[in-house]
Amino acid sequence: MTERQSQTVRLADYRPPNYLIDHVDLTFELAARGTRVESSLTVRRNGSHDESLWLDGDELTLELIELDGKPLAAEQVEERDNGLSISGLPDRCTLTLVCRVDPVDNTKLDGLYQSSGNFCTQCEPEGFRRITFFPDRPDVLSRYRVTLIADKASCPVLLSNGNPVESRDLEDGRHLAVWDDPHPKPAYLFALVAGDLKSIHDQFTTASGRTIDLGIYVEPHNIDRCDHAMRSLIKSMAWDEETYGREYDLDVFNIVAVDDFNMGAMENKGLNIFNSKFILARSETATDHDYEGIESVVAHEYFHNWSGNRVTCRDWFQLSLKEGFTVFRDQEFSADMGSRAVKRIEEVNLLRQVQFPEDAGPQAHPVQPKEYEQINNFYTATVYNKGAEVVRMWHNLLGWEKFRRGTDRYFERFDGQAVTIEDFIDTMAEQADFDTAQFRRWYDRAGTPIVHVKKRIDGNDLVVDFRQEIPAVAGQEDDAPFLIPLEIAAFDGGGKPVSLGGPDGNGETQTTLVLSRIDESRRFTLTAGADLPVLSLNRGFTAPVKIEHDYDAADLALLAGSDTDEFNRWDAYQRLVLQTLVERIRQAEGQGDWLETELPEGLSAAFGRLLHSAVSTQGGADPRFVAECLTLPSENYVAEQFHQDVPVDAIHRSRVELREQLANEWSQTLVLAFEKLAVDGEYRFDGVDVGRRALRAQVLGYLNALDHPAWRRLAVEQIEEADNMTERFNALTALSLRASDERDEALEAFAEEWKDDPLVMDKWLALRARMVEPDDTKTLAALEAHPAFSIRNPNRVRALVGMFSRGNPVAFHASTGSGYRWVADKIIEIDGFNPQIAARMATVFSRWRRYDGGRADRMRGELERMLDRRDCSTDLAEIAGKALK
Repeated sequence: MTERQSQTVRLADYRPPNYLIDHVDLTFELAARGTRVESSLTVRRNGSHDESLWLDGDELTLELIELDGKPLAAEQVEERDNGLSISGLPDRCTLTLVCRVDPVDNTKLDGLYQSSGNFCTQCEPEGFRRITFFPDRPDVLSRYRVTLIADKASCPVLLSNGNPVESRDLEDGRHLAVWDDPHPKPAYLFALVAGDLKSIHDQFTTASGRTIDLGIYVEPHNIDRCDHAMRSLIKSMAWDEETYGREYDLDVFNIVAVDDFNMGAMENKGLNIFNSKFILARSETATDHDYEGIESVVAHEYFHNWSGNRVTCRDWFQLSLKEGFTVFRDQEFSADMGSRAVKRIEEVNLLRQVQFPEDAGPQAHPVQPKEYEQINNFYTATVYNKGAEVVRMWHNLLGWEKFRRGTDRYFERFDGQAVTIEDFIDTMAEQADFDTAQFRRWYDRAGTPIVHVKKRIDGNDLVVDFRQEIPAVAGQEDDAPFLIPLEIAAFDGGGKPVSLGGPDGNGETQTTLVLSRIDESRRFTLTAGADLPVLSLNRGFTAPVKIEHDYDAADLALLAGSDTDEFNRWDAYQRLVLQTLVERIRQAEGQGDWLETELPEGLSAAFGRLLHSAVSTQGGADPRFVAECLTLPSENYVAEQFHQDVPVDAIHRSRVELREQLANEWSQTLVLAFEKLAVDGEYRFDGVDVGRRALRAQVLGYLNALDHPAWRRLAVEQIEEADNMTERFNALTALSLRASDERDEALEAFAEEWKDDPLVMDKWLALRARMVEPDDTKTLAALEAHPAFSIRNPNRVRALVGMFSRGNPVAFHASTGSGYRWVADKIIEIDGFNPQIAARMATVFSRWRRYDGGRADRMRGELERMLDRRDCSTDLAEIAGKALK
């Protein structure tokens, strides 16, 4: 492999900045090429030393540098590839710099760039250094005043952080706008937008009576798709006041949607910039899932105003301080807006299918990483979603009142500061009556703890034995136990809750245990003569752990029908399905051939009960919850049950077969449910209608798993008659499960109808990517050449390349290696202009060692091909290099 110098950044090496920048005055003269950026920095020495001032810079052309209005002596400035070193500065001074950047050529979408001809920025984590020379680190907090100058005809809208203070026309056809942000912020929160945009506006009145002007800016043809995002913003502002007492602190709050964006959205102070996917929605073009995503992401970015902006990170090792906390806050917001049980199911599905595998592979790292080469590679499910679970455990262990008291003190104590995870822990620990030092392991130790649970009867006591298994990952091999909150309950053979008496119970039907040792037992008194009950473990997923317990099919069927915790009811049904799939695969492996097996009676009965519960006239179950239950475990999640030689083809076959068996057994009930779940009237985004559409989609999918023209006709009619994208695309998805003339005609008609709408075509590209058969390189080439696809747009890449590699495992893992080659080719091409996206795409190769010899060799070969290039980016090199170690 090519030798490559990598610079590892370590938490242990952190040092405070030598100089602070109290105020930044920026003037932009915007142009596609040669944008002039003048920065005036009010510099203050931090402490007593004679060190130089370091200013980061990347792909900048320096034209001028002055100290207190006079040219800086040449010997005081050392210009390097990655910035400037300036020596001999007084304790306080003003540095003025002028540089040039070319936004139109910035294909990395990092710093100042153009999207659809409009100027926009992305500065987190290290994009500001691509705009001007600056100490680009989050512990340098500055007040900003920004002047934007641009051609008025092409850029009538000029936006930046803070409050608007001036706007006027200039004599040369240009105009300017001045924005002032009174709140100190790190450079990663800087933002500007300039372009030809239309906007909608509203107002929000805070609890203290202040009126906030709200604006959402989009390209002119998208102006009719902003209303839902505005409603979501207003709900978020009200919720944060009511739940956390956090009031907004500027006079305006603006959101801008852009088509070219590496991330989902960015919480820049007072000027959030969003991937258009998470703003634009109307019922004809967006699905229920899109509406929910917009509501959640708008809330997430708004909540950052306090958990991330007013209190920010000292360094990037503290990333989960803002992201984990804010993800927890947006999860709770979404739970309050809809179904709490369904939201919890979605969160755990993401953990199990994305974060748990990440925690078990070569990219594993703690919630607080201790070192990195490229911080871009650490915007991960571990930092965000596992980080949120750690905050949730604080919440569960403390209780809401103490948790809220702790967050209040955290915000009040550290307002306007750049702080650490230790600061958060210390503040919350003031409210705690448990060992917070042991709890700290959740931040420091990679890997997912496994809790092995056994039960036995001892006289009239139920004895439950727990053993923690701590996997060795990421070079961490210590097996010290975690502090694990675990809510449990028990049910008798009739499905009735069992009271759990002392010494470790409280006489209630559920209790929360706090495990703290590798091996420990808990004892509960039962009614005299009681049989061994069925345990309901980790109810509500109180801890991000794997539970290993010897459930048989009857136990799982009982919990699926009787558990009083909705999350655990869902989990029991999913375990029952998973157990069936894995048993069939192992049986086929053992016999060397695939044998037709009967549908297990217990699983079939549980499926039928769920269906009937949703359409019952006697107070039926929540259709959305039933839809989640009936969704089969993904092929990727089934694959996680096999630690070596993952049987890719058998997993696909067993899942297809089981879906067909369930559909065949319950076809008449499915048809009845399809009819009863129809939603009358105009489209409404509310819990009832969303639930009915979600379950109807599952029902239609099961029916179309069967080769029957009547069920295909149901799907075609729904595509033709529905007035909203949710039902139309649900039907198209159902129709895609089997090859047919109807499917091909519907796909072609859909693409023709929506060819000019990129976000809708992303759905089509993703669906087509999931349909590609193994070794069908011709179809992949056709999709790549399709006018809807652009390899330079991150959304298009995620739709086609991302969905093929992650959502179509049987084709990606084709034994010939054709899927690997195609994806690796795309990654190498993307790496040439957008290393962040290339590196994220490459993580799909990380766990190559789990596959059989031929597949493993081919995946390893593609990783080596990505890495063994002179121009391989450091982003991609870190991912590929870790995978190959």
